[in-house]
Amino acid sequence: MTDEAPPRRKGRPILTALLILALLPFGGVVLHAVVPPPLTVLMVRQFLAGEGLDYRWRGLDDISPHLVTSAIASEDARFCSHGGFDFKAIEQALKANENGGRMRGGSTISQQTAKNVFLWPGRDWVRKGLEAGYTVLIETVWSKRRIMEVYLNVAEMGPGIYGAEAAARHWFGKSAADLTPREAARIAAILPAPRRYNAGSPGPYVRRRAARVQASARVVRNEELAACVLR
Repeated sequence: MTDEAPPRRKGRPILTALLILALLPFGGVVLHAVVPPPLTVLMVRQFLAGEGLDYRWRGLDDISPHLVTSAIASEDARFCSHGGFDFKAIEQALKANENGGRMRGGSTISQQTAKNVFLWPGRDWVRKGLEAGYTVLIETVWSKRRIMEVYLNVAEMGPGIYGAEAAARHWFGKSAADLTPREAARIAAILPAPRRYNAGSPGPYVRRRAARVQASARVVRNEELAACVLR
């Protein structure tokens, strides 16, 4: 009498595949906690559209602290105190949009980083749901300092320009480490529409916005609102 192998459970391959799919996002987040992200979906898309590609990774110690405070002042004033989602900003954005005011978003720097590194541009609900999941992951696995470091390296800062070093070279002909408060504020001022506005020779709107960002950056510095990033 021969022994027969027990029948394979039909559901096991499906469960294995689901487990792998569930672990892939976590693996990517763990990897990029120490390894600089490669090209993002946005970089590739804009390159294929003919905008070029300038992406130069720099550690946070090689980026001016003025750009850190300017980014927080411009994009996410409560960056150091929230867990990835600024519910107060989201509520304010919803109210402004409901009242027929200028459309505005409530995305934090953490959410923008999750989108930039792991996802694709767009406003569909599938992408927003994935963005929320990745935001929770990077806030859990990465430090705030790492989130800011990745954000300042992959954010679009001009047509085909990605990250602080490429932006500093493109707009001001210098290293990101040497950006002045005014230059850093100008870069932060164009972040909502980097392909539309010019940080090097700004028009009236960007000059006004940059002045507000520079003033707010002083508040960020004086009130230590960037303490989770700057040593």
